[in-house]
Amino acid sequence: MPAKKPRLKAEDWIKAGLAALSSEGPQALKAEVLARKLGTTKGSFYWHFKDVPDFHQRLLAAWEDRAITTITQALSEDSDPVNRLYRLGHMAASNGSDNDGDLAETAIRAWAYGSEMASDTVIRVDQKRTALLGEILHELDLTNPDFARIIYSAFVGMDALSATDVTGNKNAMSTLMAAILALRDA
Repeated sequence: MPAKKPRLKAEDWIKAGLAALSSEGPQALKAEVLARKLGTTKGSFYWHFKDVPDFHQRLLAAWEDRAITTITQALSEDSDPVNRLYRLGHMAASNGSDNDGDLAETAIRAWAYGSEMASDTVIRVDQKRTALLGEILHELDLTNPDFARIIYSAFVGMDALSATDVTGNKNAMSTLMAAILALRDA
């Protein structure tokens, strides 16, 4: 008698959804397509989610929570704002290495161009992250809000570049952070 497969959880579906979104785009975020990938039935999908839009909403909520929590936790590990700024640059340079979610950011941003739900989620994440970056810069007496936008744009852009090329981003982000920090000493 073959071993019984473990019962899937909602998190398993969301993880599979993020992987499918990253590799195939939003058209792969359907019950039947995901069920085939997971080797189960659509009934398992509908046990956890009311319908596909409910799945989309919960997938985006999980990504949003992770996108904010990851940065907040990483930046709270050090009280020195200079170190936190460089830490953010290091995170941008290493994004894409975690298959559970970082690779999905570029895919979610692309999905946001055609989905109001995804767009609203990306906007919230961007606002929270930019505000956090602004707080760090304010601690460094760099109060021009354009600095936060420039650094955050580089952070997002490095993630997108990492998804398509093999060029390392560490030096570029370190150079940007050093240039911004040099402004406070000028």
